[in-house]
Amino acid sequence: MQPKQYALHCLKAMDQYIDEVINVEVITGRYERLAVERHLNDLMKGGDRSLVFDEVAVAHFFQFFSFLKHSKGSLAGKQIVLEGWQCFLFAMLFGWKKADGTRRFNEAYNKVARKNGKTTIISGMGNYGLTKDGEGGPEIYAVATRRDQAKQIFDEAKNMARQSRELKKRLDIRRGEMLNHDNSGKFVPLSADANSLDGLNPHMGLVDEVHAHKTAELVNVIKSAFGARSQWLLAYITTSGFIRGGIDDQLHAYAESVLNGQVEDDSFFAVIFSIDDGDDYFDEANWRKANPNLGVSVSLDYLRNMAKHAKEIPSQRSNFLTKHLNVRVNVSESWVDIESWNQCEQAYSLQEMAECTTVYGGLDLASVGDITSLGLVGELPNGKRRVFSINWLPEDAVMKRVHQARVPYDHWASRGFLETTPGNVADYSFIRKTINEVAGLVNIQAIAFDRWNSSQLINDLLDDGINMLSMGQGYKSISPAMKELERNYISGQLEHNGNPVLSWAMGNVVATKDPAENIKADKSKAEEKIDPAMALIMAFGALVNVEPEESLDDFLNNPIVIE
Repeated sequence: MQPKQYALHCLKAMDQYIDEVINVEVITGRYERLAVERHLNDLMKGGDRSLVFDEVAVAHFFQFFSFLKHSKGSLAGKQIVLEGWQCFLFAMLFGWKKADGTRRFNEAYNKVARKNGKTTIISGMGNYGLTKDGEGGPEIYAVATRRDQAKQIFDEAKNMARQSRELKKRLDIRRGEMLNHDNSGKFVPLSADANSLDGLNPHMGLVDEVHAHKTAELVNVIKSAFGARSQWLLAYITTSGFIRGGIDDQLHAYAESVLNGQVEDDSFFAVIFSIDDGDDYFDEANWRKANPNLGVSVSLDYLRNMAKHAKEIPSQRSNFLTKHLNVRVNVSESWVDIESWNQCEQAYSLQEMAECTTVYGGLDLASVGDITSLGLVGELPNGKRRVFSINWLPEDAVMKRVHQARVPYDHWASRGFLETTPGNVADYSFIRKTINEVAGLVNIQAIAFDRWNSSQLINDLLDDGINMLSMGQGYKSISPAMKELERNYISGQLEHNGNPVLSWAMGNVVATKDPAENIKADKSKAEEKIDPAMALIMAFGALVNVEPEESLDDFLNNPIVIE
């Protein structure tokens, strides 16, 4: 196909793909569908945030891609024809613009199963960045922990260029680098074992198989060097891996939060191709969710063979689940069904909590410089339960947490969902004042607190006339509270006002079970903070009257209780 014909083909393929996903004509996983829905929502509402989808820019990218050729196998030398999902991916990255015309998405996270053309996608992006992205002196880096891994992306890009007559005559293709003398650009592999990582001025960083990175060190080096670029792009493309707690787990969790709507980040693009919770791993109908190129670069017979081995050889099961279905093996799943939680959203203010006949609270006290949370649950005359979340963070910790945790505390604070207290440690006098104001507004029966993490604030609130209940954090105390909260939101008997801090924390909760099917929140397995959720869980504990027989005197005289 000629360039213009190719661009038209890709635009049509993208539109058809979007229609198929939205109309459920193709089997898709949750986070693939959410990525498409995000695009459609932004087409309608993105203008309010000065975002524009530029089809001309998309067509320009596709016209460039028409010059790229396959470099291996029976298709070597033939034009690469993109599938609809690939056209969608590229259109998102190169079509969405900010008001000043620069790229909207500066980071892109794409997780897709093995054999679905990851290297082709990311190498093609690199060649575009080197030649046609409108950047002076573009530096494109193929990033990996080891040089041999980094060279896989670079070598594929180099081989693509060599197969293309147009690119071959425009680029100076060398063994370890590609140079574009027309714009002073270069494309090189970069790894953690390089002699020096100083002096980088990247336009694009392309990270293949980010699951192999045990730490974020190399990625952070790249990110810190983007300062001089107006429309930089850091693209991660990966399959699931076996390293838990690494940068891929952090990125994956952040991507889910963005797609779920828990975190607003217009600069971060994400799509995850994976089977869903509860899916039968060995049902062939589910395999397409993790393999959008099923029937193209991934054959059904191949997956059937891999599945057969996984069934018969236990040691191969985790590899099949991880590499071919994108399941993060040994990672606990979120306790909350975010879709059901989101359906409980209603618009109301703290003042409207006074409509509740009775209100119960839970207070999760922060360590020195972290979140302190007050969760409230009230009973409405119609039988429903209404919740509210108030959260405090020391003002000096806001930007530190933004940079360290990639969580938009500053955005939440500016919108009034997070109150900042003076200084760099939790200001309990400030918090005490707010709690007393709340107590003057609503009919608080009791506030539960963690008996293991008490402070003078508890005594102060008691002196203020507030009934404080100590509450353990083990199965005995937490399970009834969590199950009551769960029953309420799943049945639709709960209302929340869409506080993004609370929704984010609820999505971070990981539950563990004991042999008797009791549950509790496991902070050690949560990938981010759960303090606002724990405060709400304790509020439900007060509501269901967990351990009502324990007075403050009992707690002070016997502070350590083994459950």
